[in-house]
Amino acid sequence: MKMKTALMGAVASLAFAPMAIADGHEGERGRDGQLNIIYWQAPSILNPYLSGGTKDLESASMIIEPLARYDSTGALVAFLAEEIPTVGNGGVSEDLTSITWKLKSGLLWSDGSPVTSADVAFTAEYCMHPEGGCAQASKFDGVQSVEAIDDLTIKVTFNSPKPNPYGPFAGAQSPIIQKAQFAECLGAKAPECTDANFMPIGTGPFVVTDFRTNDVIQMEANSNYRDPNKPAFATVTFKGGGDATAAGRAVMETGEFDYAWNMQLAPDVLAAMAEGGVGTPISAFGTLVERLEMNLTNPSPDLPEGERATVAHPHPFLSEFHVRHALSMAIDRELLVEVGYGQAGRPTCNLVPGPEIYASTDNTGCLTQDIEGANAMLEDMGWVDSNGDGIREKDGVELRILFQTSTNAVRQDFQALIKEWWGEIGVETELRNLDASVFFGGDPGSPDTFQKFYADVEMYANNFDGTDPQAYLAAYKCGGEPKPDSQWQGENINRFCDPAYDALIDELGATADIDKRGELARKMNDMLTKDTMTIVPLVDRGRVSAKANTLGGVVLNTWDSELWNVADWYRTGN
Repeated sequence: MKMKTALMGAVASLAFAPMAIADGHEGERGRDGQLNIIYWQAPSILNPYLSGGTKDLESASMIIEPLARYDSTGALVAFLAEEIPTVGNGGVSEDLTSITWKLKSGLLWSDGSPVTSADVAFTAEYCMHPEGGCAQASKFDGVQSVEAIDDLTIKVTFNSPKPNPYGPFAGAQSPIIQKAQFAECLGAKAPECTDANFMPIGTGPFVVTDFRTNDVIQMEANSNYRDPNKPAFATVTFKGGGDATAAGRAVMETGEFDYAWNMQLAPDVLAAMAEGGVGTPISAFGTLVERLEMNLTNPSPDLPEGERATVAHPHPFLSEFHVRHALSMAIDRELLVEVGYGQAGRPTCNLVPGPEIYASTDNTGCLTQDIEGANAMLEDMGWVDSNGDGIREKDGVELRILFQTSTNAVRQDFQALIKEWWGEIGVETELRNLDASVFFGGDPGSPDTFQKFYADVEMYANNFDGTDPQAYLAAYKCGGEPKPDSQWQGENINRFCDPAYDALIDELGATADIDKRGELARKMNDMLTKDTMTIVPLVDRGRVSAKANTLGGVVLNTWDSELWNVADWYRTGN
């Protein structure tokens, strides 16, 4: 019975962990007036199925919700569902091939219509549509069918035993969307549904009243929210744009805003801001890794549109392992941490830094910078500077890299340092930084998104919901890359493809023994990092945000949306 008890028992023990509450603060809905939130990476869409950007996922989490969420401890807790299904309570089948969810009764959409199992089934249909591109497709990996059994019951059937069946409809990355609103938005039509994508009807504590893309979202309390005393705030201004410095000052010095996300600032800068006495930085470690993504395809603008950065054209030099390895060897990760994050960062070679059972312990080779070794490796592989211009070449191909990332002070510091180190090994680097709202926006018409990857190397960070990396690692499946016929949606940003890796995805999906799951996940992590250098991790980042001293109920969550319990936030008398 190991297959049914090890993991499932662990999940069951966490399923009923208490949710964060508002410290006994009670009263009528809207009692505390206005809430001001600033995400300096401005949201560009409120549909998580069309964007993998954190700022889009988190802003949307205030409006649309999943059946279950991960709390600040990583425990899975019920939201729209009555309880977390397990083998023990009969919600997960004995053979682990299905999971049955029960919706809470009486749930209403913000337009007053009832939430039913048909909405849940439609959500799966929407993401799994063969003619569309879904940014969260890995959440539905292995799903055979999703059925509405009755108005409140949903059965998800998998094509093989699924010991961890909590991918679909759990966490901020897999919320429920309203069938009536999105019915005409399936497949290739999905990006065209402006009203649905920018003003979704939801079950969350707030409703969008106005959305200016890449600028500001105005919201008001959802009059049909399931708790009549929540949210405490009547209206919300969700401001985007600017930079981390301005956002930090707006909370911790001027008090203009109540909450600021992603304080990607040097430690001394944060400390100075906190001296203002108006707000406080808050932090916690989770699974957020700043890393370099290596493009395995050719992004050259000389290629016809529709063929750039596609698997039809391998990269002229990053397809070679030793080049990718040398680029990693040249980097001083300890210095990056010192410059960018201080105690809020740790050097890492792992894509999956935790929980401990999933973190590879053998993957430490990148922690020591080795410029001399990187030069020797390139030389041995025939990459030489034959004309003395400082740039290595082979077979007429020069090591010239376009290195792009989003605009913020820490990332630009990282770019400058990495460019210098790569110059020491004969690599010429052009730096490019893009407005985060565009870079992480997912607009299929933009050439500047991280999904389209019209560059050689790009740098960013993301993480996974909950404590299990299965869906996160499954993102690197062959065929899951962004491409023209998926409207440039997809999670396999590097265009990585290895049938052996795909086999491990399937094996992980069918494995319940927690120790074996850890073994498989560590192997997959190593395949993506040290074995291939497809992904070059840099820093295990603690998540750092800032809150006003007058804002209560905030519980920083590194396992789900930071705004996971915004319904519980309230104004204090401080």
